[in-house]
Amino acid sequence: MAGIYSARMIEALVASGAIASEMPLEADQVQPASLDLRLGGTAFRVRSSFLPGPQNRVADRIESLKLHEIDLNGGAVLERGCVYLVELQERLQLPQNVSASANPKSSTGRLDIFTRVICDHARGFDQITHGYEGPIYLEISPRTFPILVRTGSRLSQMRFREGPTRLSVDEHIALHKSQQLLVDGDAGSVGDGVSLSIDLKGDGRDGLVGYRSKRHTAVIDVDKKGALDPLDFWEPLVNRGSDELILDPDEFYILVSRESVHVPPDYAAEMVPFDPLIGEFRVHYAGFFDPGFGHSEAGGTGSHAVLEVRSHEVPFLLGHGQTIGRLVYERMAERPDRLYGSGLGSNYQAQSLKLSKHFKSM
Repeated sequence: MAGIYSARMIEALVASGAIASEMPLEADQVQPASLDLRLGGTAFRVRSSFLPGPQNRVADRIESLKLHEIDLNGGAVLERGCVYLVELQERLQLPQNVSASANPKSSTGRLDIFTRVICDHARGFDQITHGYEGPIYLEISPRTFPILVRTGSRLSQMRFREGPTRLSVDEHIALHKSQQLLVDGDAGSVGDGVSLSIDLKGDGRDGLVGYRSKRHTAVIDVDKKGALDPLDFWEPLVNRGSDELILDPDEFYILVSRESVHVPPDYAAEMVPFDPLIGEFRVHYAGFFDPGFGHSEAGGTGSHAVLEVRSHEVPFLLGHGQTIGRLVYERMAERPDRLYGSGLGSNYQAQSLKLSKHFKSM
């Protein structure tokens, strides 16, 4: 059946050998509609990012571009502004009817860690063609903070799909009418996906609208939750009456959508950047929204989308309610037997403006 594979179907791929690893999967590695990917034991610092192209293996290109190797078994610091390649513990032998795509995990994006999955003979990032057989690698480039990673750290996630999965314009509109994809917001924002706008008013108490990252901070251990003081890494941004924010070039911001969104159990969603013609800024790094995100039966009645924003080239003025991203929905191949936020310890269910799980509560 066409659709995004559920956790049960991903586990069946593991049982059949289509997904293999030297180490058994961890208990929480399979999510409702995706698989967390684990770092292997060696990181290669490389001179540049690359795509291998149809004639090359990734390992061959690493050999020609590597500067040095880093052992991750005891943990190692990856410096900001550098590019690293790590072979992942998982490798694939996909059936001919199954393809895959990857995205950073939510916490990865909120730390401004740029990651992309590549595989042998790839022509593009984060896309694994149907029937692919071989290793998969993760490109890692911390953009704001130096990070501590180790063998088994999870920075990226992968979805598996069969056949056409994306909803049409009419199907998005019909689904919103029947299951309310926007819990608050304008129904006219639903068409080729669900358009999201920015909240720059704040919550009315302290006027907090977002965070801007600080430079020259300490290292962030990606595997430790709730260990860091947010003010050591972030500058809070408050609304001082203008409902506007000027993005400084190459600064990193955590902002939040004005609307709350809902992903029904039979669907998954992915955030994609809005039309680049509206502004020179990047809207997100992490884009997967699992079935049950913002679903009332899974502990949320609509959840805001946290947005990782970076301006390019020139300062850019954002105003409250300005459209900034788009959430596209896809069919699940079957209803998952577990939903986001439903007893899974999901970090961002029923969220509003929220930093990554690594930071203590403000």
